[in-house]
Formats: sequence, C-alpha cells, structure tokens
Amino acid sequence: MQFHHHGYVSGDPRVQNAAGTGLDRPERLPDEVDVLIVGSGPAGMLLAAQMSQFPQLTTRLIEKREGRLPLGQADGIQPRSVETFQAFGFADRITAEAYNIGWMNFWAPNPENPDEIVRTTRTEDYGFKISEFPHLIVNQARVLDYFAEAAADGPARIRPDYGVEFLGLTVGEGEYPVEVRVRTAEGERTIQAKYVAGCDGARSGVRQAIGRTHVGAAARHAWGVMDVLVETDFPDWRIKCAINAAAGNILHIPREGGYLSRMYIDLGEVAADDDHRVRQTPIDEVIRRANEILHPYSIDVKQIAWHSVYEVGHRVTDQFVDDLDSPRVFLTGDACHTHSAKAGQGMNVSMQDGFNLGWKLGHVLTGLASADLLRTYDDERRPVAQQLIDFDREWSSLMARKPGEITDPAELSTYYLATAEFPSGFMTHYGPSAVTADAPAQELASGFPVGKRFKSVEVVRVCDGNAVHLGHHARADGRWRVYAFADAEGSALREWATAAREIVERLTPEGADLDAVFDVKAVFPGRWEDVVDVPDLFRPRSGPLGLTDWEKVFAAAPSAWTSADIFAERGIAAEGAVVVVRPDQYVAQVLPLTDPAGLERFFAGVMAQPAEAVAR
Repeated sequence: MQFHHHGYVSGDPRVQNAAGTGLDRPERLPDEVDVLIVGSGPAGMLLAAQMSQFPQLTTRLIEKREGRLPLGQADGIQPRSVETFQAFGFADRITAEAYNIGWMNFWAPNPENPDEIVRTTRTEDYGFKISEFPHLIVNQARVLDYFAEAAADGPARIRPDYGVEFLGLTVGEGEYPVEVRVRTAEGERTIQAKYVAGCDGARSGVRQAIGRTHVGAAARHAWGVMDVLVETDFPDWRIKCAINAAAGNILHIPREGGYLSRMYIDLGEVAADDDHRVRQTPIDEVIRRANEILHPYSIDVKQIAWHSVYEVGHRVTDQFVDDLDSPRVFLTGDACHTHSAKAGQGMNVSMQDGFNLGWKLGHVLTGLASADLLRTYDDERRPVAQQLIDFDREWSSLMARKPGEITDPAELSTYYLATAEFPSGFMTHYGPSAVTADAPAQELASGFPVGKRFKSVEVVRVCDGNAVHLGHHARADGRWRVYAFADAEGSALREWATAAREIVERLTPEGADLDAVFDVKAVFPGRWEDVVDVPDLFRPRSGPLGLTDWEKVFAAAPSAWTSADIFAERGIAAEGAVVVVRPDQYVAQVLPLTDPAGLERFFAGVMAQPAEAVAR
C-alpha cells in the first residue's frame, strides 16, 4: 500500500483524504444525485465502495433496514471474490477471520448397511489449485462491513442511508431523468437521479418498476438451511462434506470461528399444489431430518444462529437494464438472477455485477467515457448469469439424487473438481466490445487471455528487491492498468514508452498526475539488480509534492524470494508485449511494443475528452 504522497500520514493510511462531495457530505438525502444505489447487499455495498473513488459525483445508497445487517444468509467466498477484496484493500483481514476450505469429503450409504453412511472420497479443495487466493467461508454481514468501511474511508465518504424505503421510479428526460419515490421517517419524497442501481434482492422493487421479469422456474425441491452450534460425534464436522444417504442429502459447511457450521438439509420433492407450505417446516423437523441422514452419527443442536427453508429456483431477468440503447436503471445480484445457495455463487456473482458497473458509471459521469460504455453492462453480465444458472441447475440436481440414482460414487467429487474454475469465479470471459478487444496479438501474451481476468504472478519490485504479486498492486480506484513487458534488449520498450507517454498525457485531465487515469507499469525479463535504464513514464511524479513513484517497475527473473518467471508462466513473447487491463481487472487488449498507435486506437474507442482533474 502506498501513501505519504500528499504528505506525512500518522493515522490509518486506509482512510483516504476526503475530496469533492466527501468534504461536506450532508446527512439528509439530496434532492438530486448522480447515482442512487437501492439496497445494501453485496452488489450495492461494493458499488458504493467503488463510487467512493469518484468524489466528483454525488452517490447515495438507500436501505429500508434501519441499520447494518447483523447476520447474513450467504457465506461462501470464492477465490475471485477474495481477489476482488484484495483490490479493495481488505483481503488479508477477512481471510484471517474466515474459515478456509482445504478439503471436501463425500459420504454415501455403507454397502454393507445402507441405513448408515460412510466416507467414500476425500479431495483437496480447488481454491489454491487454480489461484493464490483461498476458498473461504465467512458471514455475509462481515463482507458488507468491510465494503462499508471502504466506502466510508474513500474520498467521497459514502455511508448507507438507512431507514429509507424505495417506493417506485419513472424514467423521463432531462439532466436527472430518473424520478425515484422513497419513504423516510419524515414521510414520502422524490429524488431525481442520473442513474439508479437496483441492488435490492430477489423481490426487487426496482426490477418491477422498470417492467423487467424473471424468466425461469422452480425445481420443486426444498432444502432446510441452518447455522448451528452443536455437539456431535460426526468425525468430519470441521470439513466441508457432501453427504448422500438413503434418508436424503446434506451439504455441510464449517463456518468461521472454529465452532459454527452451516447445514443444507434435503427436505425432498415439493408437491405441485404445495403453494410454498414447505417453507413453514419447523426447525425441529429440519434437525430430525439431519439426524436421520447422518445415521449412525448425530448432532445435538445447542444454538441456532439462523435458519430458513427455501425452494430451489433458477431465474434470470429478461434484461438487466431499463433500456438497452440508453440505460439509466441497472439491476444487479438477486434482482436479476436467482438460484440455489449450494453452489456458493450468489454473493460472489452479485459482487462482480457491482464491480463491472461501478467503474463504468464513474467514467461516464466524470466525462472520461461516453454514455455508450454503459451499454456493455447488460451485454457482459447477462451471459454470466445464465452460465451461473446452468451450472447451479446441474450441481443442484447432482446434490439431490437418491442413492439408487447414483451409478458412480465418485461422480460428485469428480464434477466438483472438474468444474472448479467456474465456481471459483475464473471462467468469466467477456466478448469483444468497446472495452474488450478482439485480441489480434494474443500470441504475445497467451497466459493473459483477452476478456478474462488478469491472473497475477509474483515478480520482483526493482526499487527494493521485494517479491510482490503483480496484480495485487492494483487497487479498485477506477484506473486502467497498462503492463508493458520489455523485450530482452529494452530498446523496443524505450521507444514504446516515449510514444505511450504522449498518449497518456493527452487522455489525462489537465492538472492531474500522469497516472491519474492510466497506471502504467514495466516488467523487465532479467534480474532486478540489472534494471537501470527506466523510462520516466514508469517513474511518474505523484501528489501535490511531486514525489517520484518508484513502485511501478518490476523484474521477472527468479530471485532469493521468488521462483516463478512471469514471462514463462504467462507465455510472454521474447519481443515483449503490452497488456491492457480494465479497472475491474479483466484483460482488455494485448498489443506488440512496436505498435503504440494500437494503444491509442483502442482508447480512442473507449475514452472521451479528458475530464476535470481530481486529486487522488
């Protein structure tokens, strides 16, 4: 983490200097806002944290609830989400308090005594196999707390406006075309907004207000879910387990803290005329079913932190915006896709909705990009939601099978590992658009596929010889990343840097730091000790004191503290390459060092005229 570029800081460096609308933020909701976020779930809170990096804008988040969420329903944190937390500055802290899933065990009926279960398979979890980030379990409420902190500590000082109920909206004309009706303790009032983000859950009022509908159907299968503190003789209580028994199925997930666990208990098929009566199943019956499935083991429930009964449903909203050509209202998270909880995807995919939308709103509203950029939200996120539904439908079906329907006892564990890249969050692949090129030079950096998230590797920071992950240096600050991988001699890099500096200067607001919009870094193929000739593009001056930023230059060769070589790990060609990465960490373009004009052509299709400078 870098700080002191505005002068010496003796307090918490995570608290950024207030700026713009964060300097005198009114307690009362303004009559006019740039962005109104409805709902303080994972997508809404991430979006608030992202918008806090754009203090030129007035962003408010309204929530009907009177205060913070005390107990969340979601708890599975996939590696891609932890990677996102890294960008927002709290991955280490939330990992320290979370449960890390290292293994998953599979249980089935004992062939010699089918009324009892036995462990059949033990497999390593996929988290560390495909990423440097773990697969975690932690209360959704804590995730919201960390995003709330990031939003409150950002320059715009965004805090939720609790106790405000969304009543409806209409989209008209003018500078603030969205008229939103809300109810507060003072009564009903109207707020005018340029853009509205509906992050208000499966029963979204925003979705209803813009006439969008869920497409899909329920699977007519019910599950009880409970977070419990128990005394038990089940030997795998602190290991994630998929349990298949003659009496039904359980997905058991240990929770953070060493004692709490979550159990999804199979309640069976739901009759066509049930009319949701299954949701009234008493918790005592859910516990009885759990003990029946666990036989010969049992649980003695000492405390129930939370419980519910739900019916599996798979639905995707017909479109995620009010108008595909000129969107003003956006849907995120459960407001536009719903599914079962057992694949651990709801909160994770919802947060990526918010991450995708946030920087785009920021760039459009600050004049860095035209409003056309916002068309890409529906184009990119709706296919991801459909992929989620398809995956969850298959996983839920496998989890709900009866023993007699299982021909291969290892099928579930095989599927769990074979499909790991999708639930981990790393299968998202955005197609060509204004912000994702069609990759004519992909062979220069084959390990950074255009349209997929930037996959980090350890490198050596040249200024001090320390080992760092290249991708971890990037923060969710709304900036583009441009990684220039040098050729062996460095001559092509130097020529590229001269031309690229002119491009960066042209597209940077007047009076802003050189890296205010584009964070440009260099990675040299040799040893860090041998890097001496560094173009000044990679050592810009920052802040009002004009201090040199020394931390944008890296070396790839293994050192005393590293073993990987990013050029080999990510297929970087000997002649070097330029990898352009979007503010939400997805690779947007790969270019040769010999084509700096290609960088200009790409950003000409993305960026508008430079906006007014705002200090970082």
